[in-house]
Amino acid sequence: MHLAELRIRGLRNITSAELVLAEGLNVFVGPNGAGKTSVLEAAYLLSRGGSFRTHAAEHLQQREGESLALFARIRSQSRLRQLGMLREAGRWVARLDGESSSKLAELFAASAVMCFEPGSHALVSGGAEGRRGFLDWGVFHVEHGHAERMRRFRRALRQRNVLLKQNGDEEQLTLWDRELSDAAEPVAQARETYLARFGQALSLVLEQHLPELGQAVLRHRPGWDRSISLQQALHDCRQRDRALGHTTRGPHRADWMIAFAHAPSPEQLSRGQEKLCAIACLLAQVRLFQESRGESPIIVFDDLCSELDVAHQASALGTLIESGAQILLSGTEIPDALRTRFPPQRWFHVEQGQVRAMI
Repeated sequence: MHLAELRIRGLRNITSAELVLAEGLNVFVGPNGAGKTSVLEAAYLLSRGGSFRTHAAEHLQQREGESLALFARIRSQSRLRQLGMLREAGRWVARLDGESSSKLAELFAASAVMCFEPGSHALVSGGAEGRRGFLDWGVFHVEHGHAERMRRFRRALRQRNVLLKQNGDEEQLTLWDRELSDAAEPVAQARETYLARFGQALSLVLEQHLPELGQAVLRHRPGWDRSISLQQALHDCRQRDRALGHTTRGPHRADWMIAFAHAPSPEQLSRGQEKLCAIACLLAQVRLFQESRGESPIIVFDDLCSELDVAHQASALGTLIESGAQILLSGTEIPDALRTRFPPQRWFHVEQGQVRAMI
């Protein structure tokens, strides 16, 4: 899978840009604040509907500028598809192959973009929400129907939480306990199946990139005691949930973590090791995507050269280039050692929101 063309209008300081991209390594170089990250952000938005930089979508659009619009031609399994997103009245409007799409999930399924950026170490040291999102993205791209299952689960969770806050009666809560349990089971099962495969792939990658930490084990907390049904767990904690005003058991409370023989808890890792661990997770997820889809996702590396030393940059890039993945890499400069070993197929200079192709 690769982006053949990317057009950007009204995204942060980029008023207008039209890029023709190579299938391999594409490098974006320029000073801080030039707009390099915004180019990568555009590709990511077409895959996720959200930014890796902010949860506030209103900050993406230029002030008093044109509407925010993104367009891409993406080649996937020998098929050329057209993707478009327009930000209007505080919401995204999507188009897929020239037709309006009422479900953003249809657009996201056609474009798989993975990202490593300065905050990616939070996958290891941050909160559970980011790890659940990482996990669900992987499941979404290998399990048909996961988006619909998640919508059903989230709807049931919202309804139960409303009842808890409003002190709803026992009969209504019992009905929504049953619906939430029915919706949660396939979500939990899909996650567990994916995690089992992910753990195997991750162990192989970690042996290559972090051998000094010893054997790695992936630990999973599903969000409730899986020896009983979620319906039973919800019934057992109902009074506590009423007091708190929200549901304390279920897939929305799930988490996973990596424990090493020589560093059993994340707090024992250095910041550099956290970053290497995060990139190992990305590389493992790329492998699973390739096994399931027969192609690689698109990879964006924002400021990779400030996040890892040259040896580990080369190791990560080498693994991905060998896989055939398209890579979009940004930096204020690219080390000569890296440039010599992995000469980019396309080179862009970015300054004051202007993107100019150099090669």
